[in-house]
Amino acid sequence: MKRTPTILDGVVIAGQIKAEVAVEVQALVTRGITPGLAVILVGESPASQIYVRTKVKTCGELGIFSEMITPPESVTTEEMLALVAALNDREDIDGILIQLPLPKHVDTKRLLEAVAPDKDVDGFHPVNVGRLQSGQPGLAPCTPAGILEILRRSELPIAGQNAVVVGRSDIVGKPTAVMLLNASATVTVCHSKTVDLGSFTREADLLVAAIGRAGFVTAEMVKPGATLIDVGINRITDAAEVEEFFPGDPNRAAAFAKRGSVVVGDIHPAAFAVSGAYTPVPGGVGALTIAMLMQNTVVAARLRRGISLGNK
Repeated sequence: MKRTPTILDGVVIAGQIKAEVAVEVQALVTRGITPGLAVILVGESPASQIYVRTKVKTCGELGIFSEMITPPESVTTEEMLALVAALNDREDIDGILIQLPLPKHVDTKRLLEAVAPDKDVDGFHPVNVGRLQSGQPGLAPCTPAGILEILRRSELPIAGQNAVVVGRSDIVGKPTAVMLLNASATVTVCHSKTVDLGSFTREADLLVAAIGRAGFVTAEMVKPGATLIDVGINRITDAAEVEEFFPGDPNRAAAFAKRGSVVVGDIHPAAFAVSGAYTPVPGGVGALTIAMLMQNTVVAARLRRGISLGNK
């Protein structure tokens, strides 16, 4: 008898994490500490503005102090470095987040490395990358941390599993591979230059797709019963592609008619039927990213003050 795949609801899991963060924030407030997050948004990108406003709103809901700083598009690297230095020195700011992408004339690498490692809530600083790789406590990148939370809270096995990560970005692919390795999975990292990708993905008990290509992993590339974690968020605007990915789906067709686009992950939706469990797009991994950012802000507030993470 064919088993119905389990949908791993990222919205529900994100809600659990945010509720826990709110309790942790209140515990800190009783000690006279209000965790603080500074978000830097350069320029007038509508998509980034919406995303940043959501972060600020979530801070307010959980009792975290937040400050949004909006330099103009013309800001220079030196001006941004001065801004980051000032935030590094502020005691009321525990986390600094620089919304990417930045204008091309700004040196993104220099800027991210200028953020104090103990305030780097994105987990991008080389010091935090090193801590993650060596298994030390620190600030981990939000999306990979969210992936691990989905697996753990859904009580899906990690230790001993054959895990394949498709994608090698510094933001998702590489840190996800390290975190799975730290959790005792056997990890293979594949990418755009991998020869015969399907020969690897078909052996995966746990498959993480983070390559940024719509529907790239097809049903034929998936091991029956595997857990599929789809990190991709690809917007498609062609009616033929909508029909290819979502044949006969009235909800997607209605969404496309209304907005002129729909989103699809890096895994073809037909592959989900083959799986044992999967994260939907939307409503899967993406929902965890802001929740993990909030958690990182609280972790930073505790670590900066020498408060044990186990001591509420």
